[in-house]
Order: sequence, then structure tokens, then C-alpha cells
Amino acid sequence: MTYFGEDRSKPVLVVGAGPVGLTAALALRRYNIPVVVLEAEPQGRLRPGSRAIFIHRATLQLLEAVYTGLGFTLARHGLVWPVKRTFFRGREVYVRRYPPVDPSQLPPFTSLPQVEIERYLYEACLQAGVEFAWSQRVEDVEVKADGVRLSASSGVTWEAPYVVAADGARSDVRRAVGIRMEGSRSANAFVVVDVQEDLDHPLPLERVFHYQHPAVDGRNVLFVPFSGGWRIDLQLFEDDNEEAFSGVDGVRSWLPRVMDKKYADRITWVSTYQFLQVVAASFTDEVRRVLLVGEAAHLFAPFGARGLNSGVADAVSAARAIARALETASASEARRAVEEFAEERRRAALYNRNAAGIALEHLQGTSIGMRMKRYAGAVLSPIWQEFGRWLDEGPYGPKSGPPGLDTKY
Repeated sequence: MTYFGEDRSKPVLVVGAGPVGLTAALALRRYNIPVVVLEAEPQGRLRPGSRAIFIHRATLQLLEAVYTGLGFTLARHGLVWPVKRTFFRGREVYVRRYPPVDPSQLPPFTSLPQVEIERYLYEACLQAGVEFAWSQRVEDVEVKADGVRLSASSGVTWEAPYVVAADGARSDVRRAVGIRMEGSRSANAFVVVDVQEDLDHPLPLERVFHYQHPAVDGRNVLFVPFSGGWRIDLQLFEDDNEEAFSGVDGVRSWLPRVMDKKYADRITWVSTYQFLQVVAASFTDEVRRVLLVGEAAHLFAPFGARGLNSGVADAVSAARAIARALETASASEARRAVEEFAEERRRAALYNRNAAGIALEHLQGTSIGMRMKRYAGAVLSPIWQEFGRWLDEGPYGPKSGPPGLDTKY
């Protein structure tokens, strides 16, 4: 069985119905291009955990541009915390308070679970006329000069002039076209925990980061509120036994030491990661018919929320490139449109990988030089706030070093 579209001969295929794939579909519809989204899992699949929870203003602006009202919808249903604090060995070294958000403007960010982000994107896709085909795991990809043929596990064959591969870290499409990932993996693990908020007695809405939290033997701990709950990240030491800290029982052994013990009975999700820092060798195939976006193209340590946010930018850029390619009668111009997308977004991914790597090194503090800088920043922060600000920026990829100290690490 083969699917053929009508408008412009065949629709563009987007593989993957996560937030990046849904964004790509919306952006393509903005150009009046017919789209079918192929998703390997069945409709109504369960998506555990909060996962990507932080959307930058620039991303909200992109989403607002591809579907009017979407950016404001996400902002309205998410949280914008008014305070952030950073501690070093139990002592506060930095605090910043933000003014109230103007509801007529998109906020600096919003924080809500990925499942909610996907729900609003999916609803927008349906309104925009995006078609969906569920339980369509891609098993084979054949790329020709004039388009792509995908063979799905369902027995259906799909054909399109272009394919946007948004099928995640284990991308079947990327593997099928032979594009490798390049990079490294973090040495130590991180335990990521979601807890449900006590709505009758909630915690203050503050993002809080602890360097070397004394209650957990000097491990780093990050608290981030999102709509309906909290994300807690515990950074393990390289020689830690992961099982002792992960799983519900493992988390209950340390969580009551860093927040109210009631949250040990409100755990909704636990996961353990060794973060990959990898970027695809190319964001397109040799024929320039397959475009990689999101985690199919790059994986970063989560510091700075670079994964989802850069994936949305990938998706919008891919849609723009495909629109250009479909509008031109020149094969060379069409090819160049895709190449420019691939080059632009790969440069962005390499930058983000490096920035996340700086944050990872900052947090791990494995080098003597970094440990000295962090300690000096903590000691001097009461005298000069810029030192505290530098420590606060660490979990997100600092853009500058502490004043007067060498920053070339």
C-alpha cells in the first residue's frame, strides 16, 4: 500500500510526534504545505515524566509565529518563577527577584511538563490540518533524486519529496540514511525526580541550586518548579552506586534530607542519566531530501534547556528550507536551500554542545582550577555580586568567568 497526497503531488512527511516533530508540522502548514506525521507509537501513548519543562521566550516567539496564540497558550498554562537562588555548601551566594510578568507580552520563559507542551502542539496541529498516522515505525528509507520512500512496520509505504526526521535520539531515519553521531558521554550520572506539589501547602516558587549540598555529602542539587510539581536533579559522584540513589526507594533515602519529607510520598517519576553530548555529522543526507531535527540531530546535557528549545528552532528552519525548495524550479537551488538549513543548524548545535559542556564541567568541578574558581566565587560573592551571578549561571552554561579570574577552562 502506498500513500499519495494530492496538493503539490505528495505531502511532506514528518517522522515523530514529539514536540519538535509537531512544531515542524505546524511550521510546514504555515507555508500551506500538506503534512503527514508518522509516529511509531500508537495514538494515546503514555509519556511518563516531566522531561523537557523549560521553554525560552525565543522559542515561545517561534511557536507564536507558526501558529497564532500558541506561544501565549503555553505561557498561560506554565509557570514563571519570580525568584532564583544559588547556595554554596549551604550558604546563599546569589538571589535574584524578577518583576511581575506582563500578561500582554510573552514571558522570559515558561515551565510546564512536556506532556502538556505536546498536548497544546497536537491540538494546534489538528486545527491547522496536519494529518497523523500512528503505529508507523520506519523500517527502511530509500532516498532518490526526486524524493524519499519510507517503509513502515505496518506494511504501509509512504512517499514524499522531503522527510523531516524528528524521531528522537534513536532515530530510525538517521540510522537508515547512514548519518553518525559525534561526541561524548558524561562520566558521572544524574538522578532526575518529579514530585507532585502539595497544592494546599505549596513551596515558594523559586528555582534553587545547591553546590555541594551538605545534607547529601556535597553532591549538587537543583530544584525547578513547573506547573503542578517540582523537578529535582541530584548529581552523583563518579564512584556512586546509582541503584542506591535511584528508583523510588533510593530517592526516598535522600530526598527528605533536601526538602520537606512529605515529598518522598509524592514521587511521580524517577530517571537516571549519563548525559550524551553528541551532534550528527550532517543534518541532511547526501541527496538533500532528509532533514534531521531535534534529538535525531543532537543530544546535549540539559543545562540551559538547550535540547527542546534548539529543536524547535531546527524544526522551523527545516520547514522554511523545504518551502524554499518546493517553490523553486531549479534542482540546484532546492538542494542549496536544504544545505543552508543543515549548515546553519549544525553550527547552532555545535555551539549548544560546547555551552552545555562548559556547564557540565562547571558543575562537576573535577579539575583543580574549576574547584578553586567556584570556591573563590563563593567567598567573594558577599563583596561583589558578580561572583554570585557567575556561580548562578554555571548550571546553564556560563558566558563569562568570574571577574578577575582566568575563564579559559
